[in-house]
Amino acid sequence: MQRDRRTTDRTRPRGRHDAARPGGTAGPGRAPRPDRWFAERLLAVLSGQCPVHRMLGHTIGDAYEQLVVLAPGAPLRPAARVRPVVRYCDIGRPAPDVIEAFARIAAGDRLSAMAFRLERGRDLRWRCAAVEIGPRG
Repeated sequence: MQRDRRTTDRTRPRGRHDAARPGGTAGPGRAPRPDRWFAERLLAVLSGQCPVHRMLGHTIGDAYEQLVVLAPGAPLRPAARVRPVVRYCDIGRPAPDVIEAFARIAAGDRLSAMAFRLERGRDLRWRCAAVEIGPRG
């Protein structure tokens, strides 16, 4: 079966020949990076967009209690009506099954910082073990 070239040529930038499409962070069959996935979920909880119990199965140790204390104040809720977004996320790997990540959160011209620790369990699932929120700028 031959594809209709006219349709394909109109939807892809000139000179581009691959089948990739905009909007995806992970390709087909690939899971998103755990640090980015957790940064998005933690931001949703700490900005008041989602309830804290959304993270119940994704935390271990004292992390859930940290979120229960932080979430009611919605420390990453923007002052204006601009939805906060994860602008940048990076990691450190102090051990093979540990990720220490930080994220820059932007809401309009305001910046915030968030740090968190992920630990991989025996079931190979990543869970958040600690969360810290930096000062707002």
